Amino acid sequence: MNETTELPKPLTELPETKKEITEEKKPEYITYDDFAKIQLRIALVKNAERVEGADKLLKLTLSLGSEERTVCAGIAQHYTPDYLIGKKVVLVANLAPRKLRGIESQGMILATSPEDDSKIIFVTPENSEAQEGWKVR
Repeated sequence: MNETTELPKPLTELPETKKEITEEKKPEYITYDDFAKIQLRIALVKNAERVEGADKLLKLTLSLGSEERTVCAGIAQHYTPDYLIGKKVVLVANLAPRKLRGIESQGMILATSPEDDSKIIFVTPENSEAQEGWKVR
């Protein structure tokens, strides 16, 4: 009973599974000085409503403690207005205002999603003690 089992030979090349593997795009880097210009703040959603005639947009009223901002967010297919009220989010506070469907959006909320955008998840403060208007560092 002295049988020897032959082990499979190691692959010298990986088998081709697709015609071409898609190359990842090289990142477009910004400098540390550019990044330092971005003002991230904790904001509390005070009000949320659908934007008439827009399937994806919600109009949010955000409190930064000492001021309120209006922000339009393309999240209506993922969140109901009622769900958002009272949530803390991270706001890009110094983004140039932009009109969307006639509403001046005064910032952008940070969120993450898979490549297919099948869901959107807000970037939120881990600690509930984070106050409206606090800087995110």
